[in-house]
Amino acid sequence: MGRDLRKYARQTNARLFAGFFILLVGVGMGLIYYYFGVGAALFGVFCLLAGLAPLLIIWFVFVVIDWVVARANRD
Repeated sequence: MGRDLRKYARQTNARLFAGFFILLVGVGMGLIYYYFGVGAALFGVFCLLAGLAPLLIIWFVFVVIDWVVARANRD
């Protein structure tokens, strides 16, 4: 029974990203809402989504590249 370190690393990275995102949205937007109100918090959400868009596009490209390479290496 061996350990799959790649799976463990992938799982750890996913958990770290989820925790970071929860902290960023929960604490960050909560503080913006507390100090500046609803309008500023909504604009903060818009800015977060705009900032995440390039990262999500890059991640999607890497997923597609990984899928293509996995299909090409089947033989």
